[in-house]
Amino acid sequence: MARPFQLSDPVRARQLADAIAILAPPRPVKIVHVCGTHEMAITQHGLRRFLPDTVEVLEGPGCPVCVTPTADIDAAVQIAEAGAILCTFGDMTRVPGTRLTLEQARSKGCDIRVVLSTDEAVRIARETDRQVVFFAVGFETTTPMTAAILLDDPPANLSVLVSHKKIPEAMGVLLGMPGTNIDGYLAPGHVSTILGLAPYRQHLGKFEIPVVVGGFEPLDILYAIALILRQIRDGKGFVENGFPRAVADEGNTVAQLLIETVFESADVRWRGIGTIPNSGVRLRPEFSQFDARARFQIEGVTGDEDIPGCRCADVLTARATPTDCPLFGTRCTPLTPVGPCMVGSEGACSIWFRYGGRELP
Repeated sequence: MARPFQLSDPVRARQLADAIAILAPPRPVKIVHVCGTHEMAITQHGLRRFLPDTVEVLEGPGCPVCVTPTADIDAAVQIAEAGAILCTFGDMTRVPGTRLTLEQARSKGCDIRVVLSTDEAVRIARETDRQVVFFAVGFETTTPMTAAILLDDPPANLSVLVSHKKIPEAMGVLLGMPGTNIDGYLAPGHVSTILGLAPYRQHLGKFEIPVVVGGFEPLDILYAIALILRQIRDGKGFVENGFPRAVADEGNTVAQLLIETVFESADVRWRGIGTIPNSGVRLRPEFSQFDARARFQIEGVTGDEDIPGCRCADVLTARATPTDCPLFGTRCTPLTPVGPCMVGSEGACSIWFRYGGRELP
């Protein structure tokens, strides 16, 4: 009789660790995930100690705050300086722009408010006659929420500064970048609840490398790593669902329809990577009246992302670990962040500073 699945199961964890040791090839293997929640679980629970020396797991561009380009932050600062109430999620206030962070702009008198949901931004707009802008950041998990407020009779004084991005397209581009050397992907479970499996097949299938959707509990992650290593052992590479209790192959079709109704694909810039074709979204013409860039005439902003000594770009592309950066833990800490990877709670540098990264037993 099969044992029921439990999120905390030391016996099963040991079995998975043994399976990983058996499946791991003698050559070095690099597995990349694109999810700050995965990195949090891996480091907080010390899962790297279960991995053989030949298996390395690194975070790629999985922190939405970290990959938001300075141009978008600069646009948000300009909008706030123009007198609008700018609403955003907490971590975004500390990410460096070309001139200022949003937190610094607030200290100079701009009205910048941290919200916990899109609905909160709508409520603020309904309670004032002033212009209210929601700085819409995030991957496919948050994009439907932005779409939903624009489909629900939003107040006329509300607009949206769109900075949503799409994960599978970035994963595909990362494989073609020099020095990434990725042998397999651990795909994000929450994004996959929205997307399902088809977008991974569309953008990654031609590379024929393992792509396994994984959950966020320690057992979920170890299981997904074992599935990736099994594909590598068998000389195969395909998209596999290692999180079936939460992810359906077709994804969330209602959320997908929300996104498709309000947004269309667009070429957007990712901090540390550059512009990736069709890797983001913009408002469809029928929703253009809610476009904050047009409303405030913010055009042609090109942010400066060069931070001397900072290796965030390499960390975001899985070509370096946080401790490879000379600023890590010295000039750059969560209290005094230099680069975005130390700001965002899902950034690799912030997580490694808190939990130790490659700490061994």
